[in-house]
Amino acid sequence: MGYDIFRLLSSIISFYQYVVIAGAILSWLVAFSVVNPRNQFVEMISRFTYALTEPALRHIRKIIPSLGGVDLSPIVLLFGLEFVRILLKQVLVVGF
Repeated sequence: MGYDIFRLLSSIISFYQYVVIAGAILSWLVAFSVVNPRNQFVEMISRFTYALTEPALRHIRKIIPSLGGVDLSPIVLLFGLEFVRILLKQVLVVGF
């Protein structure tokens, strides 16, 4: 039972990690003018990733400011999600 719950939560965490990575890559592509932000498809993906990731990233940005225009908050969020996954595995699968 615990393993099944862990697999479900792990899948959700993995999906969220992919969304964070996609949002970061898309922001780089827009910043370097590789893609047109006024393109309807790009705008849709951008809004989707922003809506899902910005609430978590906003809290991290309050603690860790950007370093000369480099935003480290997605990296911190990815490490935090991986930490949560390891913690869930320890609690749900292995036990205390």
